[in-house]
Amino acid sequence: KMNKKTVIISCPIDTYSGYGARSRDVVKAFVELNKYDVKILPQRWGNTPWGFIEDHPEWKFLNNHIFQPQPNQQYPKPDVWIQITIPNEFVPQGHYNIGITAGIESNVAPADWVEGCNRMNLILGSSKHTIDVLKFSKFQKHDNNTKQLIGNIELNVKTDVLFEGLNLEVYKPTDSTLDLSNIRESFCFLFVGVWIQGDFGHDRKNISLLIKAFCETFKNKAKQPALILKTSHGNGSYMDRDAILNKINNIKKTVKGRLPNIYLLHGDFSDSEINELYNHKKVKTMISLTKGEGFGRPLLEFTQAKKPIITTGWSGHIDFLKPDMSILLPGSLGDVHPSAQNKWLIQGSKWFDVDTMALGKALKSIHKNYKTYIHKAKQQGNFAKENFSFEKMKELLGEILEKNVTEAPKRVELKLPKLQKVGESKKELPKLQKI
Repeated sequence: KMNKKTVIISCPIDTYSGYGARSRDVVKAFVELNKYDVKILPQRWGNTPWGFIEDHPEWKFLNNHIFQPQPNQQYPKPDVWIQITIPNEFVPQGHYNIGITAGIESNVAPADWVEGCNRMNLILGSSKHTIDVLKFSKFQKHDNNTKQLIGNIELNVKTDVLFEGLNLEVYKPTDSTLDLSNIRESFCFLFVGVWIQGDFGHDRKNISLLIKAFCETFKNKAKQPALILKTSHGNGSYMDRDAILNKINNIKKTVKGRLPNIYLLHGDFSDSEINELYNHKKVKTMISLTKGEGFGRPLLEFTQAKKPIITTGWSGHIDFLKPDMSILLPGSLGDVHPSAQNKWLIQGSKWFDVDTMALGKALKSIHKNYKTYIHKAKQQGNFAKENFSFEKMKELLGEILEKNVTEAPKRVELKLPKLQKVGESKKELPKLQKI
C-alpha cells in the first residue's frame, strides 16, 4: 500500500464567515476522498468570530486534523500545500501548491492578487467569474526609482473552477415551524446578506436601492407585499440592529405615500433555521440586486426551496442560476463608487448596476402572476441539486487533483532550486522583462 500524500490546508476553518464555510467544505471533501493525509492550519478571518467547530458537533471530526506546529521545529515540506484565502496571501510552502479563492466581486483584481496567484501551481476559483477576472486583470510594472517599465503582471498559472457545493442535508424542502406571525402579509420578498459599506445605491449588495425600489413599486397599492431583510453590518449586537433600522427608515423617508412594510430579521440563525425561513409559506421569492458575487452561496441554497429568485444577471451566481429558470435582471457595468472602494475593490474597477425599469416590472409581475413562475423555480431547484451539490463538488475536486497532483512532486522538485535563489516577489520578473 502506498503512503498517502500529505496535504496541509491553511484556512479560516473555525470562523463564522463565507471563507470559513468554504474551508470546512473543502477539508471535508479531502477527508472523504480518503487519498491524502489531511492536516489543517487554522487562520483568522478579519474580525469574524472564532469557535464554529465547538458550536457545531457535526464538524467536530475536523479537530482530528488540526496541525499545531511547535516553535523551532523543522517540518518536511508537504506534498501538497493549499491556502483558502484571498490571493495576495498565497505563498508556496509545498512541493505542489494550490490557491483556492472566491476572487473579487468587481471586474478587475488588484495586481498583488495576480502576483499571488502566479506564486502557486494551480488556482481554483469558486466561479467562472473568479477566474475570468483574474485572467482579465493585467498591469504594467514600473521600477520604483527610474519609473521604467520592467514588465507586465498577468496571470500565468493553471486555473480551474471548483464551485461551492450545496449541502442537501440542510437545504431542502421542509415544513417550516419558524414563527413569522408578526408579519401580517402572506406575500414576502426575502433578501439575505451583509450590508457592506457604500453610499446609497453603492453598497455591494445594493440593499439601499432594493428598499427604495420596493417602496416606489408598491406604495399606495391596495394589496401590498412585504420585504423581509435578513441583514446586519456583520455582527448581532443591539447597536448594529438600531443602525440598520435607522438606515431603513432614512430611505423610506425619501418616498412619499402609503408604503409597504419592511421587516428586519437580525441576529444569528443556524443553517437549519435559515432553511426554515426559505421554506416558510409567507416567503415567496428571494431577491438580491447584488453588484457582484464571487459565488453567491445564499442564492444557491435558496434554490432548494423551489421558489423563484430575482437577481442580477452578472458575476459568480450565473454559473448556477439559469436565465430560463430564474429572473436575471439586465443592467450595465458602472464604476465601483469611492464610498465602496477598499484595498481589493480598486479605483477604476466596475461592477453591476441593475436596470431599475426592468426591476420594477419584475417585482410587479412576480407579485401579480406568482403561480406562473413556480414551474421554472422547480426546474432551477432540480438543476442546482443535480449539478451543484457538495457530493458533485467533492467528485470534481477528486478529478482536478487526479489530473494535476499525481505527478506533481517529481516535476516541481526540479524547479525548486531556481525558485529559492530568486527573491520571492521578483521571481516572475526576469521572464517579464521587455527589451
